[in-house]
Amino acid sequence: MTPVSRTDSARSWLMFGLGLCWLFVLLWPLLGIGADGVLSFAETFAVWGRIAAAALVCMVVWRLRRSGSLGFLDAPAGSLRDGMARVAAGVPRPVWLIALAALALSFPLYTERYAQDVAVLVLVYVCLGLGLNVVVGLCGLLDLGYIAFYGVGAYTYALLSIHYDLSFWLSLPIAACLAAVAGCIIGYPTLRMRGDYLAIVTLGFGEIVRILLNNWMSLTNGPNGLLGIKSPGIYLPSLADGFSFEHLYMRKLEYLYYVILVLAVFTVIAVRRLNFSRIGRAWEAIREDETAAEVMGVNTFLLKLLAYASGAAFGGLAGVFFAARMRFVSPESFSFMESVMVLAMVVLGGMGSIPGIILGALALIALPEAFRGFELYRMLAFGGAMTVMMLIRPAGLIPAKRMGKRGEEAE
Repeated sequence: MTPVSRTDSARSWLMFGLGLCWLFVLLWPLLGIGADGVLSFAETFAVWGRIAAAALVCMVVWRLRRSGSLGFLDAPAGSLRDGMARVAAGVPRPVWLIALAALALSFPLYTERYAQDVAVLVLVYVCLGLGLNVVVGLCGLLDLGYIAFYGVGAYTYALLSIHYDLSFWLSLPIAACLAAVAGCIIGYPTLRMRGDYLAIVTLGFGEIVRILLNNWMSLTNGPNGLLGIKSPGIYLPSLADGFSFEHLYMRKLEYLYYVILVLAVFTVIAVRRLNFSRIGRAWEAIREDETAAEVMGVNTFLLKLLAYASGAAFGGLAGVFFAARMRFVSPESFSFMESVMVLAMVVLGGMGSIPGIILGALALIALPEAFRGFELYRMLAFGGAMTVMMLIRPAGLIPAKRMGKRGEEAE
């Protein structure tokens, strides 16, 4: 072993020890301070010891692999990985799609209400993540106020349902159009900015929308919110008094699951079509180098405005479903932290990657529910897992594939 490798090894173990010490500092306030103010260390040491033992095993395996001591396992593991990849590639794509569709459609049949509720929430955030992906992932515009369009869609359906008795299905295109208009209104004065300035201004506009919803008492009922929103409904044929159609409200959770599933599939198809269109190529050119794209004849301002409006429309659709699902809306549901959560899904999954964003929504929504049994420190474990994941895969869980190659990449 060379002196450089010894130095590297010592630095790695030092950082590992500091990390474990910092973990103990974070754990003790959660587990060592009782409700009556009594201080203890036994439970903290027990939990910390289990985590430290697991981390030590992982660290030893990683150091052995890096030093080449586990080289005899690389060939069998590589052969197994390549074999599984060949088997997966040999299955036609329609077969995978049919299997995925069958799994999604039959999900409410073999799950309980809790799992269905989590699945509905995941699909809502899939729609939001894909809408923000148009702005951030495809066009490269950092938007910290995206949740405002979610609120515009929710309040649009709430007002149309309560005051005009308009159906859920007719409200969807109206809310999408109004959210797109709101995106244009917010985007027009801000999209001439770039980088951090754009992020700060979009954050400000998002807060303006939330405060407007909170203070416009005559229209939105302010912080009290709007109650009495109708659920989605469908017409079914009835033979009770001759042939007629009977209107039924879809209040059951399994029915609402299918509604949001349809909206999520529509969003996936629409974003994919936009991604592989000429507009999508222009968005990627703006994301890579806006100045070069403008020099090549791309109308950067108009296309950035179009990206803002398109992403806002998908957020508005998700907002309509949210209002119909909860049958109540209030400004507290559209805070800045919701924008941060959606942005984290896009970054974690892989900017510009549709499968990555779906996986990111699953990771950020379903994993905390899976850790619910850990009570106080479940969010600590979840945050640590996300940090490790971003260190291992900084480009995201499933990075977007670049169309073609650059000259320097070919070299």
